[in-house]
Amino acid sequence: MQFGIFTVGDVTVDPTTGRAPTEHERIKAMVAIAHKAEEVGLDVFATGEHHNPPFVPSSPTTMLGYIAAQTERLQLSTATTLITTNDPVKIAEDFAMLQHLADGRVDLMLGRGNTGPVYPWFGKDIREGIPLAIENYHLLHRLWHEDVVDWEGRFRTPLQAFTATPRPLDGVPPFVWHGSIRSPEIAEQAAYYGDGFFANNIFWPKEHFQRLIELYRRRFEHYGHGSADQAIVGLGGQVFMRRNSQDAVREFRPYFDNAPVYGHGPSLEEFTEQTPLTVGSPQQVIEKTMTFRESFGDYQRQLFLMDHAGLPLKTVLEQLDLLGAEVVPVLRKEFDALRPAHVPDAPTHTSLVAAHAQGSTVVAR
Repeated sequence: MQFGIFTVGDVTVDPTTGRAPTEHERIKAMVAIAHKAEEVGLDVFATGEHHNPPFVPSSPTTMLGYIAAQTERLQLSTATTLITTNDPVKIAEDFAMLQHLADGRVDLMLGRGNTGPVYPWFGKDIREGIPLAIENYHLLHRLWHEDVVDWEGRFRTPLQAFTATPRPLDGVPPFVWHGSIRSPEIAEQAAYYGDGFFANNIFWPKEHFQRLIELYRRRFEHYGHGSADQAIVGLGGQVFMRRNSQDAVREFRPYFDNAPVYGHGPSLEEFTEQTPLTVGSPQQVIEKTMTFRESFGDYQRQLFLMDHAGLPLKTVLEQLDLLGAEVVPVLRKEFDALRPAHVPDAPTHTSLVAAHAQGSTVVAR
Protein backbone atom coordinates (compact mmCIF):
# COMPACT_ATOMS: atom_id res chain seq x y z
CA MET A 1 0.00 0.00 0.00
CA GLN A 2 1.16 3.51 -0.77
CA PHE A 3 1.11 6.35 1.73
CA GLY A 4 1.79 9.95 0.88
CA ILE A 5 0.69 13.54 1.03
CA PHE A 6 -1.08 15.93 -1.27
CA THR A 7 -0.97 19.70 -1.29
CA VAL A 8 -3.41 22.22 -2.71
CA GLY A 9 -0.79 24.96 -2.54
CA ASP A 10 -2.93 27.56 -0.79
CA VAL A 11 -1.41 30.85 0.31
CA THR A 12 -3.25 31.43 3.57
CA VAL A 13 -2.69 33.81 6.48
CA ASP A 14 -1.34 32.12 9.59
CA PRO A 15 -4.01 33.10 12.14
CA THR A 16 -1.52 32.98 15.00
CA THR A 17 0.85 35.52 13.41
CA GLY A 18 -1.34 37.42 10.94
CA ARG A 19 1.21 36.81 8.17
CA ALA A 20 0.80 34.98 4.87
CA PRO A 21 3.78 33.56 3.01
CA THR A 22 4.70 35.07 -0.32
CA GLU A 23 4.03 33.02 -3.44
CA HIS A 24 7.77 32.39 -3.69
CA GLU A 25 7.93 31.16 -0.11
CA ARG A 26 4.92 28.90 -0.59
CA ILE A 27 6.30 27.32 -3.77
CA LYS A 28 9.66 26.68 -2.10
CA ALA A 29 7.84 25.25 0.93
CA MET A 30 6.01 22.75 -1.29
CA VAL A 31 9.35 21.57 -2.66
CA ALA A 32 10.75 21.25 0.86
CA ILE A 33 7.70 19.22 1.86
CA ALA A 34 8.27 16.83 -1.05
CA HIS A 35 11.90 16.36 0.00
CA LYS A 36 10.78 15.67 3.55
CA ALA A 37 8.19 13.16 2.35
CA GLU A 38 10.92 11.09 0.71
CA GLU A 39 13.25 11.52 3.69
CA VAL A 40 10.71 10.10 6.16
CA GLY A 41 9.83 7.15 3.95
CA LEU A 42 6.54 8.18 2.36
CA ASP A 43 5.69 6.86 -1.07
CA VAL A 44 3.82 9.66 -2.86
CA PHE A 45 3.85 13.43 -3.23
CA ALA A 46 0.94 14.95 -5.14
CA THR A 47 0.19 18.55 -6.03
CA GLY A 48 -3.08 20.13 -7.04
CA GLU A 49 -3.65 22.34 -10.06
CA HIS A 50 -5.16 25.79 -9.58
CA HIS A 51 -5.23 28.91 -11.72
CA ASN A 52 -6.55 31.43 -9.24
CA PRO A 53 -5.43 33.09 -6.01
CA PRO A 54 -4.87 32.16 -3.25
CA PHE A 55 -3.30 29.05 -4.85
CA VAL A 56 0.10 28.78 -6.54
CA PRO A 57 0.39 25.37 -8.30
CA SER A 58 -0.71 26.42 -11.78
CA SER A 59 1.92 24.21 -13.48
CA PRO A 60 2.13 20.82 -11.76
CA THR A 61 4.45 19.21 -14.31
CA THR A 62 6.97 22.03 -13.87
CA MET A 63 7.01 21.52 -10.11
CA LEU A 64 7.05 17.73 -10.32
CA GLY A 65 9.86 17.76 -12.88
CA TYR A 66 11.92 19.93 -10.54
CA ILE A 67 11.21 17.59 -7.64
CA ALA A 68 11.94 14.52 -9.76
CA ALA A 69 15.48 15.79 -10.38
CA GLN A 70 16.07 16.04 -6.62
CA THR A 71 14.50 12.77 -5.42
CA GLU A 72 15.11 9.09 -6.04
CA ARG A 73 12.15 7.03 -4.79
CA LEU A 74 9.18 9.35 -4.44
CA GLN A 75 6.18 8.67 -6.67
CA LEU A 76 5.04 11.97 -8.18
CA SER A 77 1.37 12.62 -8.84
CA THR A 78 -1.31 15.28 -9.07
CA ALA A 79 -4.40 16.05 -7.05
CA THR A 80 -5.83 16.89 -9.53
CA THR A 81 -5.01 17.57 -13.19
CA LEU A 82 -7.93 19.39 -14.80
CA ILE A 83 -9.12 17.11 -17.59
CA THR A 84 -11.90 19.57 -18.44
CA THR A 85 -9.90 22.72 -19.17
CA ASN A 86 -6.52 21.32 -20.24
CA ASP A 87 -5.98 20.15 -23.80
CA PRO A 88 -5.68 16.33 -23.76
CA VAL A 89 -2.84 16.57 -26.27
CA LYS A 90 -0.84 18.76 -23.90
CA ILE A 91 -1.58 16.46 -20.95
CA ALA A 92 -0.42 13.47 -22.99
CA GLU A 93 2.85 15.11 -23.96
CA ASP A 94 3.60 16.86 -20.65
CA PHE A 95 3.14 13.75 -18.52
CA ALA A 96 4.93 11.44 -20.94
CA MET A 97 7.88 13.84 -20.83
CA LEU A 98 7.74 13.91 -17.03
CA GLN A 99 7.51 10.12 -16.99
CA HIS A 100 10.78 9.86 -18.95
CA LEU A 101 12.56 12.44 -16.79
CA ALA A 102 11.45 10.73 -13.56
CA ASP A 103 12.25 7.21 -14.81
CA GLY A 104 8.63 6.18 -14.47
CA ARG A 105 7.93 7.62 -10.99
CA VAL A 106 4.83 9.40 -12.27
CA ASP A 107 1.08 8.96 -12.27
CA LEU A 108 -1.72 11.48 -12.31
CA MET A 109 -5.17 12.08 -10.92
CA LEU A 110 -7.72 13.58 -13.29
CA GLY A 111 -10.62 15.72 -12.10
CA ARG A 112 -12.96 18.53 -13.00
CA GLY A 113 -11.81 20.89 -10.26
CA ASN A 114 -13.97 22.87 -7.89
CA THR A 115 -13.44 26.42 -9.16
CA GLY A 116 -16.21 27.48 -11.54
CA PRO A 117 -14.51 30.52 -13.13
CA VAL A 118 -11.65 28.41 -14.47
CA TYR A 119 -13.87 27.11 -17.27
CA PRO A 120 -14.37 30.40 -19.16
CA TRP A 121 -10.76 31.35 -18.52
CA PHE A 122 -9.81 28.44 -20.75
CA GLY A 123 -12.69 28.82 -23.18
CA LYS A 124 -14.91 26.11 -21.71
CA ASP A 125 -18.45 25.97 -20.33
CA ILE A 126 -18.89 24.62 -16.80
CA ARG A 127 -22.26 23.19 -17.81
CA GLU A 128 -20.33 20.79 -20.03
CA GLY A 129 -18.09 19.60 -17.20
CA ILE A 130 -19.02 15.92 -17.31
CA PRO A 131 -19.08 15.62 -21.13
CA LEU A 132 -15.72 17.41 -21.27
CA ALA A 133 -14.22 15.00 -18.73
CA ILE A 134 -15.51 11.98 -20.65
CA GLU A 135 -14.51 13.11 -24.12
CA ASN A 136 -11.15 14.58 -23.17
CA TYR A 137 -10.10 11.45 -21.34
CA HIS A 138 -11.19 9.27 -24.22
CA LEU A 139 -8.80 11.23 -26.42
CA LEU A 140 -6.01 11.22 -23.83
CA HIS A 141 -6.33 7.45 -23.45
CA ARG A 142 -6.07 6.96 -27.19
CA LEU A 143 -3.08 9.31 -27.49
CA TRP A 144 -1.19 7.20 -24.97
CA HIS A 145 -2.25 3.79 -26.29
CA GLU A 146 -2.16 4.41 -30.06
CA ASP A 147 0.85 5.63 -32.00
CA VAL A 148 -1.26 7.35 -34.67
CA VAL A 149 -4.61 8.91 -33.83
CA ASP A 150 -7.43 10.24 -36.01
CA TRP A 151 -9.90 12.12 -33.86
CA GLU A 152 -13.03 14.23 -34.12
CA GLY A 153 -15.12 15.30 -31.16
CA ARG A 154 -17.23 18.14 -29.78
CA PHE A 155 -14.71 20.12 -27.77
CA ARG A 156 -11.50 20.48 -29.76
CA THR A 157 -10.28 20.66 -33.32
CA PRO A 158 -9.93 17.33 -35.16
CA LEU A 159 -6.67 15.40 -35.32
CA GLN A 160 -5.44 13.66 -38.43
CA ALA A 161 -2.68 11.05 -38.25
CA PHE A 162 -1.40 12.65 -35.04
CA THR A 163 1.33 11.17 -32.87
CA ALA A 164 1.86 12.55 -29.37
CA THR A 165 5.53 12.81 -28.45
CA PRO A 166 7.37 11.56 -26.57
CA ARG A 167 5.71 8.16 -26.48
CA PRO A 168 5.10 6.77 -22.97
CA LEU A 169 8.12 5.23 -21.28
CA ASP A 170 8.49 1.52 -22.14
CA GLY A 171 5.24 1.75 -24.07
CA VAL A 172 3.27 2.03 -20.80
CA PRO A 173 1.45 5.29 -19.97
CA PRO A 174 1.38 6.77 -16.47
CA PHE A 175 -1.29 5.19 -14.29
CA VAL A 176 -4.44 7.30 -14.10
CA TRP A 177 -6.61 7.92 -11.05
CA HIS A 178 -10.00 9.56 -11.60
CA GLY A 179 -10.75 11.83 -8.67
CA SER A 180 -14.27 12.71 -7.63
CA ILE A 181 -16.16 13.80 -4.56
CA ARG A 182 -19.68 13.69 -5.99
CA SER A 183 -20.00 12.39 -9.55
CA PRO A 184 -21.07 8.78 -10.27
CA GLU A 185 -20.24 9.39 -13.95
CA ILE A 186 -16.55 9.69 -13.00
CA ALA A 187 -16.67 6.48 -10.96
CA GLU A 188 -18.19 4.81 -14.02
CA GLN A 189 -15.46 6.25 -16.26
CA ALA A 190 -12.70 4.95 -13.99
CA ALA A 191 -14.30 1.50 -13.95
CA TYR A 192 -14.76 1.40 -17.74
CA TYR A 193 -11.05 1.94 -18.41
CA GLY A 194 -9.85 -0.18 -15.49
CA ASP A 195 -8.18 2.88 -13.98
CA GLY A 196 -7.99 3.90 -10.34
CA PHE A 197 -10.69 5.84 -8.48
CA PHE A 198 -9.66 8.38 -5.86
CA ALA A 199 -12.25 9.56 -3.35
CA ASN A 200 -10.97 12.65 -1.58
CA ASN A 201 -13.07 12.02 1.48
CA ILE A 202 -11.94 15.00 3.54
CA PHE A 203 -15.13 17.02 3.86
CA TRP A 204 -18.18 14.78 3.98
CA PRO A 205 -19.32 11.75 5.99
CA LYS A 206 -18.11 8.34 4.86
CA GLU A 207 -21.55 7.20 3.66
CA HIS A 208 -21.36 9.58 0.71
CA PHE A 209 -18.06 8.12 -0.49
CA GLN A 210 -19.07 4.55 0.25
CA ARG A 211 -21.73 4.83 -2.45
CA LEU A 212 -19.27 6.14 -5.04
CA ILE A 213 -16.63 3.52 -4.25
CA GLU A 214 -19.14 0.68 -4.21
CA LEU A 215 -20.40 1.81 -7.63
CA TYR A 216 -16.87 1.94 -8.98
CA ARG A 217 -16.05 -1.52 -7.64
CA ARG A 218 -19.20 -3.09 -9.13
CA ARG A 219 -18.61 -1.54 -12.53
CA PHE A 220 -14.90 -2.41 -12.50
CA GLU A 221 -15.92 -6.07 -12.19
CA HIS A 222 -18.69 -5.62 -14.76
CA TYR A 223 -16.17 -4.46 -17.35
CA GLY A 224 -13.98 -7.50 -16.76
CA HIS A 225 -10.95 -5.90 -15.14
CA GLY A 226 -11.02 -8.19 -12.11
CA SER A 227 -13.18 -8.83 -9.09
CA ALA A 228 -14.76 -5.89 -7.27
CA ASP A 229 -12.26 -6.13 -4.42
CA GLN A 230 -9.38 -5.88 -6.92
CA ALA A 231 -10.46 -2.41 -8.05
CA ILE A 232 -7.81 0.27 -7.44
CA VAL A 233 -9.01 2.73 -4.79
CA GLY A 234 -7.33 5.76 -3.26
CA LEU A 235 -8.51 7.87 -0.34
CA GLY A 236 -7.78 11.32 1.00
CA GLY A 237 -7.46 12.30 4.63
CA GLN A 238 -6.41 15.10 6.96
CA VAL A 239 -4.38 14.88 10.15
CA PHE A 240 -2.74 17.10 12.70
CA MET A 241 -0.67 15.45 15.40
CA ARG A 242 1.17 16.09 18.57
CA ARG A 243 2.30 13.43 21.00
CA ASN A 244 -0.33 14.67 23.42
CA SER A 245 -3.80 14.90 21.87
CA GLN A 246 -4.77 17.94 23.93
CA ASP A 247 -1.74 19.80 22.59
CA ALA A 248 -2.75 18.90 19.03
CA VAL A 249 -6.29 20.20 19.49
CA ARG A 250 -5.12 23.40 21.15
CA GLU A 251 -2.52 24.14 18.47
CA PHE A 252 -4.67 23.28 15.46
CA ARG A 253 -7.89 24.95 16.57
CA PRO A 254 -7.08 28.50 15.34
CA TYR A 255 -6.06 27.10 11.94
CA PHE A 256 -9.25 25.09 11.68
CA ASP A 257 -11.47 27.94 12.87
CA ASN A 258 -10.07 30.32 10.24
CA ALA A 259 -9.45 27.92 7.35
CA PRO A 260 -10.90 29.32 4.09
CA VAL A 261 -12.75 26.08 3.30
CA TYR A 262 -14.35 25.03 6.57
CA GLY A 263 -13.58 27.88 8.96
CA HIS A 264 -16.43 29.66 10.73
CA GLY A 265 -18.61 26.59 10.25
CA PRO A 266 -18.87 23.40 12.32
CA SER A 267 -16.72 23.17 15.42
CA LEU A 268 -13.47 21.25 15.29
CA GLU A 269 -15.04 18.54 17.42
CA GLU A 270 -18.09 18.23 15.14
CA PHE A 271 -15.95 18.11 12.01
CA THR A 272 -13.59 15.44 13.33
CA GLU A 273 -16.55 13.32 14.40
CA GLN A 274 -18.28 13.54 11.00
CA THR A 275 -15.30 13.42 8.59
CA PRO A 276 -11.89 11.70 8.34
CA LEU A 277 -10.07 14.69 9.89
CA THR A 278 -8.03 13.46 12.85
CA VAL A 279 -6.53 15.90 15.34
CA GLY A 280 -4.73 14.13 18.14
CA SER A 281 -1.91 11.72 18.90
CA PRO A 282 -0.20 9.44 16.38
CA GLN A 283 -2.07 6.50 17.89
CA GLN A 284 -5.40 8.23 17.28
CA VAL A 285 -4.42 8.81 13.65
CA ILE A 286 -3.56 5.12 13.30
CA GLU A 287 -6.84 4.02 14.84
CA LYS A 288 -9.01 6.29 12.71
CA THR A 289 -7.17 5.53 9.47
CA MET A 290 -7.62 1.81 10.09
CA THR A 291 -11.38 2.36 10.11
CA PHE A 292 -11.17 3.44 6.45
CA ARG A 293 -10.65 -0.18 5.48
CA GLU A 294 -13.77 -1.15 7.41
CA SER A 295 -15.75 1.48 5.51
CA PHE A 296 -14.31 1.15 2.00
CA GLY A 297 -12.62 -2.24 1.79
CA ASP A 298 -8.99 -2.93 0.93
CA TYR A 299 -7.49 0.00 -0.93
CA GLN A 300 -4.17 0.94 -2.45
CA ARG A 301 -3.30 4.57 -1.75
CA GLN A 302 -3.76 6.86 1.24
CA LEU A 303 -2.88 10.54 0.83
CA PHE A 304 -2.99 13.03 3.69
CA LEU A 305 -3.48 16.80 3.48
CA MET A 306 -1.09 18.38 5.99
CA ASP A 307 0.12 21.77 4.74
CA HIS A 308 -2.98 23.91 4.43
CA ALA A 309 -4.86 26.61 6.37
CA GLY A 310 -1.77 28.73 6.99
CA LEU A 311 0.27 26.14 8.90
CA PRO A 312 3.92 27.23 8.87
CA LEU A 313 6.48 25.08 7.10
CA LYS A 314 8.27 24.21 10.35
CA THR A 315 5.07 22.74 11.75
CA VAL A 316 4.32 20.78 8.58
CA LEU A 317 7.79 19.24 8.60
CA GLU A 318 7.29 18.23 12.23
CA GLN A 319 4.02 16.59 11.20
CA LEU A 320 5.80 14.64 8.48
CA ASP A 321 8.38 13.42 10.98
CA LEU A 322 5.58 11.99 13.13
CA LEU A 323 3.78 10.56 10.12
CA GLY A 324 6.88 8.84 8.78
CA ALA A 325 8.26 7.58 12.08
CA GLU A 326 5.20 6.64 14.14
CA VAL A 327 2.15 6.35 11.90
CA VAL A 328 2.93 4.99 8.44
CA PRO A 329 5.10 2.04 9.55
CA VAL A 330 2.25 0.76 11.72
CA LEU A 331 -0.40 1.40 9.07
CA ARG A 332 1.68 -0.24 6.37
CA LYS A 333 2.19 -3.37 8.47
CA GLU A 334 -1.46 -3.59 9.53
CA PHE A 335 -2.95 -2.96 6.10
CA ASP A 336 -0.58 -5.38 4.38
CA ALA A 337 -1.35 -8.10 6.90
CA LEU A 338 -5.09 -7.72 6.36
CA ARG A 339 -5.08 -7.49 2.57
CA PRO A 340 -5.85 -10.80 0.78
CA ALA A 341 -3.19 -12.08 -1.62
CA HIS A 342 -5.39 -11.60 -4.69
CA VAL A 343 -5.89 -7.87 -3.99
CA PRO A 344 -3.23 -5.87 -5.88
CA ASP A 345 -0.79 -3.33 -4.55
CA ALA A 346 -0.89 0.22 -5.86
CA PRO A 347 0.31 0.29 -9.48
CA THR A 348 3.84 1.44 -10.22
CA HIS A 349 5.64 1.77 -13.51
CA THR A 350 7.45 -1.52 -12.84
CA SER A 351 4.25 -3.42 -12.08
CA LEU A 352 2.46 -1.89 -15.08
CA VAL A 353 5.28 -2.89 -17.43
CA ALA A 354 5.09 -6.43 -16.04
CA ALA A 355 1.31 -6.51 -16.40
CA HIS A 356 1.57 -5.18 -19.94
CA ALA A 357 3.96 -7.96 -20.83
CA GLN A 358 1.54 -10.51 -19.38
CA GLY A 359 -1.50 -8.94 -21.02
CA SER A 360 -3.11 -8.28 -17.63
CA THR A 361 -4.58 -5.19 -15.97
CA VAL A 362 -4.35 -6.39 -12.35
CA VAL A 363 -1.20 -7.63 -10.66
CA ALA A 364 -1.72 -9.19 -7.24
CA ARG A 365 1.14 -9.25 -4.79
